[in-house]
Amino acid sequence: MLHRLQRHPFEVDAFFRHSLVLTWALPPDVLAPLLPPGLRLDTWRTPAGAELGFLAIALVQTRRLRPSFLPAALGRDFFLSGYRIFARYQARDGRSLRGLRILRSDTDSRVMVASGNALTHYRYRKCEARVVAAGERLDIRIRTPGREADLDVSADLASPPVLPPGSPFPDLRTARQYAGPLPFTFDYEEPTHSIVLIEGVRQHWDPRPVRVEVRECTFLEQPRFAGAVLANAFHVSDIPYRWKRGVVEALPRAVTA
Repeated sequence: MLHRLQRHPFEVDAFFRHSLVLTWALPPDVLAPLLPPGLRLDTWRTPAGAELGFLAIALVQTRRLRPSFLPAALGRDFFLSGYRIFARYQARDGRSLRGLRILRSDTDSRVMVASGNALTHYRYRKCEARVVAAGERLDIRIRTPGREADLDVSADLASPPVLPPGSPFPDLRTARQYAGPLPFTFDYEEPTHSIVLIEGVRQHWDPRPVRVEVRECTFLEQPRFAGAVLANAFHVSDIPYRWKRGVVEALPRAVTA
């Protein structure tokens, strides 16, 4: 019965002090096998005709996160990082939904590891995180056991809107379509062969492209991710955010991939 508890069973409120999202482009055949049944890769075709999928790393300094029925004073402050694949899901009502499938989550809070893994399938692990915001510069350094997901990145928040060198996107407008988070997070519930939909609600969401320097990202050093290209980097700050209660949709038994 644990899976019933892990369906994101109530609404959650938070305040994003900083959210920096880095998105890498990879061939579809690298990312598609990492998706569960019921989801398909959300891809984009370059002007030259190449098809690409995308993996995003979201780095969030979170304030006052708590169940929505609790006052903000009882919320907790901590750091979160999430590794997600851009995906699509065909809902039972006919809508084609864009969202993210989480591969891994890290947090510097032991409480969040325990509660997050009890109430979701987001795979939280304990990390050490250092976030320094000085003037128009944001530095984030993450250390994980076994260096599985160590990260060292700096963002120039005062830089002109710019795409990373070598980005496959032709312009910022196109790149913004792949600036997380997306409206939905998709979870797969294996015991019931179902998709759990968690919808995010935010206001005044206007992510800004920023120049970044990624000095280390050990998660992408896995052989399967060889050749990943940094496609965009977007930042927002001081944003209220709410995750709705999870909605479960059973998949047809014929759906296996």
